[in-house]
Amino acid sequence: MGVSLGPIPRPSPHMKSYSRSTTATRRFARLAALALVALATACDRGGGDVTTASSSTEILWDSWGVPHIYAPDDAEAFRAFGYAQMQAHGDLILKLYAQARGRAAEYWGEGNLPSDRFVRTMGIPGRASEWFGALSPEMRANLEAFAAGANDYATKHREAIADSVEVVLPVTPQDAVAHGQKIINFLFMLFGQAALPPTLANDIRPGSNMWAISPARSTSGNAMLVGNPHLLWADLYLFFEAHVNTPSRNFYGTTLVGMPTPAIGFNDHVAWSHTVNTQDGADVYKIVPMGAGYRLDGAERAFTTRTELMTVKTASGTRVDTLNVNETVHGPVFRNDSTGMYAVRVAGLDDPNAVTQWWAMGGAKSMAEFEGTVRQLHVPFFNIMAASADGHIYYFFGGKTPKRTGGDFARWARPIAGDSSALVWNEYLTYDQLPHVMDPATGWLQNANDPPWTSTWPVVFSPDSFASYVAPQTMSFRPQRSALMQLSDSSVTFDELVQYKHSSRMALADRILPELVTAARATGDADAKAAAEVLEQWDRQATAKSRGGVLFGEFVTAWLEGAKASPFARPWRLDSAVTTPSGLADPKAAVRALGQAARATRKAFGALDVPWGDVHRLRYAGKDLPGNGGGGDPLGIFRVAYYAPDEDGKRRIMAGDTYYQVVEFSKPIRAKVLTAYGNATQPGSPHRGDQLELFSREEMREVWRSRAEVEANVKERVVLPK
Repeated sequence: MGVSLGPIPRPSPHMKSYSRSTTATRRFARLAALALVALATACDRGGGDVTTASSSTEILWDSWGVPHIYAPDDAEAFRAFGYAQMQAHGDLILKLYAQARGRAAEYWGEGNLPSDRFVRTMGIPGRASEWFGALSPEMRANLEAFAAGANDYATKHREAIADSVEVVLPVTPQDAVAHGQKIINFLFMLFGQAALPPTLANDIRPGSNMWAISPARSTSGNAMLVGNPHLLWADLYLFFEAHVNTPSRNFYGTTLVGMPTPAIGFNDHVAWSHTVNTQDGADVYKIVPMGAGYRLDGAERAFTTRTELMTVKTASGTRVDTLNVNETVHGPVFRNDSTGMYAVRVAGLDDPNAVTQWWAMGGAKSMAEFEGTVRQLHVPFFNIMAASADGHIYYFFGGKTPKRTGGDFARWARPIAGDSSALVWNEYLTYDQLPHVMDPATGWLQNANDPPWTSTWPVVFSPDSFASYVAPQTMSFRPQRSALMQLSDSSVTFDELVQYKHSSRMALADRILPELVTAARATGDADAKAAAEVLEQWDRQATAKSRGGVLFGEFVTAWLEGAKASPFARPWRLDSAVTTPSGLADPKAAVRALGQAARATRKAFGALDVPWGDVHRLRYAGKDLPGNGGGGDPLGIFRVAYYAPDEDGKRRIMAGDTYYQVVEFSKPIRAKVLTAYGNATQPGSPHRGDQLELFSREEMREVWRSRAEVEANVKERVVLPK
């Protein structure tokens, strides 16, 4: 028996141009539940400074809780990075590492057993040990230093670590490897593709945005980048912001909590970001039982079996549970019930070097060097977008895409017959077989989780030039809004880029609102008419003071719920990707939905024109501020913020913009960032939620990268003797 992870068969993860989810809130409520299932189941410094060799390593904590690390070599930088993460997120990291070991039930009881079963079924702990052993001696030393730094903090500050998680200590380098494998290969790649019911296939991709602007399209003549991940504001989805200085780099950026190296950010030469892409890096196979094994190529094949013994903490002591794992040539069997037997194959489990690639990317000194590192394809997932001081912009549809035996994206997005070895892939497409572009003639690049074909407009490469299973063909409203903003400004300033990053204009409203208002005015429904008057006066945005956005959101929910087919008169097409879908397929049905929305809005909030920020609240870490932004799709909002119903009927922030950055390669480099929820989760930290007011005001922080800037803002200094 394998671990049951939810309904199968596997859905198609095509991104729609509209959504039938009842609301963005419900989509993220499902995502939150899924997260629980996943858990339960020198050089030119241009304004920086060259760190000189020293016998000690320093961590300078600034007034926003960002550690500025000054280290004499890479291993010392990793040691300080581990130390700093434990100071900011120690309790959370120990919980996450326990889960990645598959031993959470041993530490905290029965409720953690499903998580342990999943982790053990997928072989994460054993593979983490193998991966660690396969790394270069230099990277092994770096990860050992990372773990040593984490343990050093815990030893010196045991009172700051919760009693309940101390049992996880000491941290090992294999913990960091297992944690990263669990997040990237399984949470993003597997749960984002293979093991979700249809209603969740798209919702696991809450979104991220990124832009690259060429010198020819910026007012200053400098390349610029926007990086803007969106994830849940909790648990393993949280980001940790840091500044790392060694003799060879001055890197500023972020990574997911518990990861041993930064994964998004910029140095003096290159800036980059990631978005979750539409790459299909995991396949589910339906296994046909035969005798004591399974059928493969017409003959019986025996399972490869292994037994996992799991200690479970109980009220009276402990017990040992036995997990028998069956593996096929495809991978482990993770479900075996009345619907069938299913095994899963995940790309990248043969390559431990994602952490090595990320560290090398952070040290790149030109776009050519950066691309050379990226083309190694060690990072198994994610789009990559970059801009550089030497004037280039770049996009790559990244990850390890299996080399499959024909078929299109939709075919491989469903369970595959497991009785033919010809369908079991063992190789990956090469870098040159995947979409990538450097310096397009358009002068700009964007990705908002759309497939690679619309990375700029007009398109620079065709789906016909690549294997048909590489990516679907679609473009939802958020990436359309992203592209349309770029098309509207051929000379962008840094300040405009910050402004665009915060844009909460709803692309869907621009597409349908005039037709909807006209149709509503012709109806006999007084509520629909009143709603039409409000919507005509509305600015089509989701700023805190915008009046009409709440009503429009209620309308979209009712409109899509009532649609039995596409609600648009004209479907989406690649040759008109930024102007379709369009038109109301059934104006009368749309007006009925508008009347329904008007009544629901008035009942819930007392007025049709209630301000967006009165309803959408930034309630986090004891704060309660007016919110802005909204669910990216189907509304088509670039400034993504997802809200869940709260006890008083308002809506509480739960996901969306996390760490985000705007970078210009001026001299010196100019950059603004924000970590929306603050840079710490430890109880009592002043940095839990301390950046929310900036989020509420749609502002960002200036980055401090020079030693003088850092020293002027130091709040705590930590010296780590070598």
